[in-house]
Amino acid sequence: MAYLKDFFWNNSDELWYEEFENFTGMPPVGEDYSPCRTDSETLNSSAVVVVYVVVFLLSLLGNSLVMLVLLCSQVTRSVTDVYLLNLAIADLLFALTLPVWAVTREKGWIFGTPFCKMVSLLKEVNFYSGILLLAGISMDRYLAIVHATHTLTRKRHLVKFICMGIWVVSLILSLPVCLFRKAFTLNGSSLVVCYEFLGEETTQVRLWLRLPSQILGFILPLLVMLFCYGFTLCTLFKAQMGQKHRAMKVIFAVVLVFLLCWLPYNLVLLADTLMRTGGIEETCERRHDIDRALEATEILGFLHSCLNPLIYVFIGQKFRHGLLKILAARGLISKEFLAHHRASSYSSSSTVPSNL
Repeated sequence: MAYLKDFFWNNSDELWYEEFENFTGMPPVGEDYSPCRTDSETLNSSAVVVVYVVVFLLSLLGNSLVMLVLLCSQVTRSVTDVYLLNLAIADLLFALTLPVWAVTREKGWIFGTPFCKMVSLLKEVNFYSGILLLAGISMDRYLAIVHATHTLTRKRHLVKFICMGIWVVSLILSLPVCLFRKAFTLNGSSLVVCYEFLGEETTQVRLWLRLPSQILGFILPLLVMLFCYGFTLCTLFKAQMGQKHRAMKVIFAVVLVFLLCWLPYNLVLLADTLMRTGGIEETCERRHDIDRALEATEILGFLHSCLNPLIYVFIGQKFRHGLLKILAARGLISKEFLAHHRASSYSSSSTVPSNL
């Protein structure tokens, strides 16, 4: 991700530039590019930095607590717990990069090429692992509820291998960004950027890299989730399985929040790709609107890293109880309060405990 100054030649062949924030990091190259000069302001830089810092703090605290609760649980972790633990790890790793993006927002890239590659890799891996883990959860619920197949879905050692495979696939999908990204100074400027650099072919190659990453890293997992949860919901409604409805609330909430945070960015990115490849007519107004939308929607995607713990706290009965047990063990709350919470939880649920 880079904050760039794009350089163009005007009709008098005099060099000029226009500063704008572009999360896609795709400055125009080649002689045929038609510049669009606009005077509209981008998102307020200081406000965005504040958002980054707040998301970083909330994500660091929230995902650390999720990992603590799941790892310290005396009850055998369910398959879903293993997936959610990996999801928390991915969000926590990404949150650690947010201070870097905050500094970059104000000062440009000052951290050098190795760190550029590492931070970019963490950002990409977080996105791909997040949606692939959610697709894995959807398949687990589909097999357990629709086909009542417990053999595969209840063996934790198999789930560990699936999660390892997801991390490997996420790493492979993220490698192109890592391999081609470097820190360099734009010609005619003192601005240093962290960006894929392939010479004159940079824009074209970046466009081609988008296609497999969007298909394998977003569209296919999204279709898997829609298929699995569609049939799962139909089965639950037909069987009137009230408790399993409650047990699925957290999962549905996690998936919904992920889509609300990342779907807008991917739709805008698709529109940007179509415009750059000629599928949509490019105008100065559309170019500016898409640049602004890319910036705003990726900030929304960044926000996702701190939201899952909030879902667990407000919806997840099992997580709340596990957190309160840890607090009680360290004397931060009374055991009477813990006992009262457990009694009220059981009275508000059926005899079958929720997985979450």
